[in-house]
Amino acid sequence: MTDTRPWLKNYPSQIPANINPNEYSTLVELLEETFKKYKSQPAFSVMGKELTFAEIDKKSAQFGAYLQSRGLEPGDKIALMMPNMLQYPISLFGALRAGLVVVNTNPLYTPREMKHQFTDAGVKAVIIAENFAANLEQIIGDTNVKTVIVTSIGEMLGAVKGRMINFVVRTVKKMVPKYNIPNTVKFTDALKQGASFQLNAFQGSPDDVILLQYTGGTTGVAKGAMLTNKNLVSNMLQIRSFLLPFLEDGKEIALSPLPMYHIFAFSVNCLALMSYGAKTVLIVNPRDLSTIVKAFKANEITLMTGVNTLFNALVNDKDFKALDFSSLKITVGGGMAVQEAVAVQWKELTGCQLTEGYGMTETSPVASVNPIDGTAKLGTIGLPVPSTDMRIVSEDGAVLPQGEIGEIQIKGPQVMKGYYNKPSETTNVLKDGWMSTGDIGLMDEDGFFKIVDRKKDMILVSGFNVYPNEIEEVVVKHAKVLEVAAVGLPHEKSGEVVKIFVVKKDKSLTEKELETHCRANLTGYKVPKAIEFRDELPKTNVGKILRRALRDEAKKG
Repeated sequence: MTDTRPWLKNYPSQIPANINPNEYSTLVELLEETFKKYKSQPAFSVMGKELTFAEIDKKSAQFGAYLQSRGLEPGDKIALMMPNMLQYPISLFGALRAGLVVVNTNPLYTPREMKHQFTDAGVKAVIIAENFAANLEQIIGDTNVKTVIVTSIGEMLGAVKGRMINFVVRTVKKMVPKYNIPNTVKFTDALKQGASFQLNAFQGSPDDVILLQYTGGTTGVAKGAMLTNKNLVSNMLQIRSFLLPFLEDGKEIALSPLPMYHIFAFSVNCLALMSYGAKTVLIVNPRDLSTIVKAFKANEITLMTGVNTLFNALVNDKDFKALDFSSLKITVGGGMAVQEAVAVQWKELTGCQLTEGYGMTETSPVASVNPIDGTAKLGTIGLPVPSTDMRIVSEDGAVLPQGEIGEIQIKGPQVMKGYYNKPSETTNVLKDGWMSTGDIGLMDEDGFFKIVDRKKDMILVSGFNVYPNEIEEVVVKHAKVLEVAAVGLPHEKSGEVVKIFVVKKDKSLTEKELETHCRANLTGYKVPKAIEFRDELPKTNVGKILRRALRDEAKKG
């Protein structure tokens, strides 16, 4: 009989083959256990300001009670729209304890992108950093949003430091455009008001959807992946199982430079590591490498997560190179492929292995990871995490043997319930519990998986998914554009960048005009970095633009 899980023979002995996805019926049950177990220990830290688990417990309960006092009911959608701040875990846990469904939203979204997500999800409440409120003002009338809670970067950092930081952000750097949204509430005022109410704890069930995490899936416009209590609890337990033998309970300090609204940081840092009693040091702006250097100097960092572009930047930063890395035990890269050269440089500099993992929003997200006991294989995405099956299938769905190339499929308790309000798109990727990833790969003789190509047209820029359909829809709205095709090109720093091929409707169209149009409608990482004008685009006999032909041609050039 064929071994369906050949990777198990290479599992570190301390890691179980399976987890119990029913160990906790809800994520809130696990959170409340964590709050009590580690109550006196620091849970989250930003710019030197710490909150203990007990303080997170108290403030999230106050926040949940405030949301209920505003008439929000279990199942209502609430968007969290901010960078890494102490307000994020308080908002997240408060919303979940009130029975709400969280919609993580990139604060850098343009009004167009924000409107799509809020209307598609039916968002009723928003917690937003003031830096981005002007964008919300433009579209709030087209949404169902009735409750708006505004916060500032300095609001939870203490009176003196908070005022100073807000002064710099608002007055010196002028990072807060003017806005006028009636009846907004300050985050700290919401906490104060919530303290006068009692949280009506919501008793959820394992199959309740508690998170709508937006992704393009394998194609097209962003869709909300419905992640349940069971999905997120399972993935948290799977992550813990892989890390547990190498961590000390309640003694770890984890650096989290990736934003919590990104599913990788959300599940790994905000949930899994927190549940193990780790102190999580949040970085507000990871592009400012000096803040990461300061965090290392102020804390004995034992674990760090990130994406390849960040690790590459750090190993080439002179101040980072001068740091003491003796406390660093684990470094995990995800969101995009870790380049072998970067992994080698990281190990040489820090003495710590850079471990690559793999997953997608639809898998909550972690599906596989390289062992961190020294048996990792560079250039692979590692072994499936406990209670997870992965396989390679041909175009007709036949399961392929080890060594043969086909599409990667994933099955496990962390696989999403489906796409919100999109049953047909759900059935396109989910069959008999198997999630079709759109990634082309193979399983080697030791059960390690490797990605060799991408079936889907999705472009991966610094760990963020960019979908050609969305880029093309924006570009073609320009009055001078006739046709457009968007593709991803390899880039040494960001993994890939967006390039568009454009057929003009009006010969006067310039690159500058298109770039300005794109910047007004797309988040920065989605804006094309290269524009090429063509007289025509290659197409199939039924008129479909051949993106792959353009991509292959551009790579050769």
